[in-house]
Amino acid sequence: MVTPRKTSRTTEEPKEAERVKTLRYFPPYGTMNENSTGDTCPTCRGTGRIPRGHQDQLVAVIPCNDVRLRPRRTKLYVCVSMALCLFLCCLILFFLFPRSVTLTPVSVLSVMVYFTPNTVEMEVTNLINITNENFVPVHVAEFNIQGLISASVVGKTKITNLTAIQSRSEKSYIIQIGLPITDKGLNSYCKSSTIKIHTLFLELQMTLNISYLSHTEQVSLDTFEYIDCGTNSTIPHPVR
Repeated sequence: MVTPRKTSRTTEEPKEAERVKTLRYFPPYGTMNENSTGDTCPTCRGTGRIPRGHQDQLVAVIPCNDVRLRPRRTKLYVCVSMALCLFLCCLILFFLFPRSVTLTPVSVLSVMVYFTPNTVEMEVTNLINITNENFVPVHVAEFNIQGLISASVVGKTKITNLTAIQSRSEKSYIIQIGLPITDKGLNSYCKSSTIKIHTLFLELQMTLNISYLSHTEQVSLDTFEYIDCGTNSTIPHPVR
């Protein structure tokens, strides 16, 4: 006895509901029915089959009303990205923005006086400070100093072997300059034994060439100090 096979509607109804739900979010593109109105599928050309060997040419078609084309929180992500980029730019500018490099005379350490028949030779030793306010090291390319007495240049010195100044630091340097005085009036003044005090006002013009952050800069400073040209009696004193 053969029992006839029964078709269960309860099995087909969920499939039909699932198909309708799928078509609601993903409407069909093209058709296999030639009489139906619609566009032809660009991959299978309306046949419903893909030619053999053309699997790598599959085209994924997404409808315009697909919810995947509408990402959530787009404005939030864009605003956060812009804020982050702005913060990074400000941070880079804060650390790389050029700051000042200052040259400060501290004190006169010593003055050595040597008498010759025609001149008065002096060696003046000064202590100076160079302050670097940048967040990067500063390389000292050249340091020039010249001494003037009574508006006349009496000595020059160039130093090129100064070490670099680290970021946010201050460094002290001892600078010596030779001052040969050839003026007859000054020679008589410095060598006179009747004058007890032989004070000269010395003007120092200092120029510092530095380089940092791929650019060069020049720092200049003029300072005045008093020295004794008669004997080695000049004691260390601060420069005001």
